[in-house]
Amino acid sequence: MKTKSILLAFALLMASISPSLAQTNSQALKDNVYQPGQLKPLDSVLTLKVGDRAPDFTLPAVSGEKVTLSQYLGKNNVVISFVPAAWTPICSEQWPDYIISKGLFDRNDAVLLGVTVDNIPTLFAWTNQMGKPWFPVLSDFYPHGKVANLYGVLRSSGTTERALFVIDKQGVIRYIDVHDINKLPQMEHLMTELQKLR
Repeated sequence: MKTKSILLAFALLMASISPSLAQTNSQALKDNVYQPGQLKPLDSVLTLKVGDRAPDFTLPAVSGEKVTLSQYLGKNNVVISFVPAAWTPICSEQWPDYIISKGLFDRNDAVLLGVTVDNIPTLFAWTNQMGKPWFPVLSDFYPHGKVANLYGVLRSSGTTERALFVIDKQGVIRYIDVHDINKLPQMEHLMTELQKLR
């Protein structure tokens, strides 16, 4: 009888603590997102235009593999999503939107390549928190920002612009959006551009 009373008291204690712990953990995750404040919307010089051939590159992925843009030639349309930095507010909203929208990419025969100048351990922790993306998350960390610079979206601060490049199966750039770094690009606009490639 005494054991049952102890177990019951323990269960009641845990029930009262669990909601508090969940709330504390949720707040801790929010506290890990860095708040950089307002940033200038544009601080780079775009080197490419619609109709240009997309420069090829190879970058390491969080998964441990190396991903090369040209491996998708003749197979898939490609969306390259450059985001300024891991653990920042808008970036931490943008890619989760893509995670839940895999079907939209599939319907448009498109793959997504997420690129940041963060290192692999940082990207590993960040993407695990957001729910392990279905798309390759690539590190343009070393040489720092080489691919971002090649595409003309490397900022003087060492981060990238918030930019989208839509590339068709022939490797030609069909759409470019260098977006206000403080705002979330609209999924509808991206899907409209991908539908044009059907």
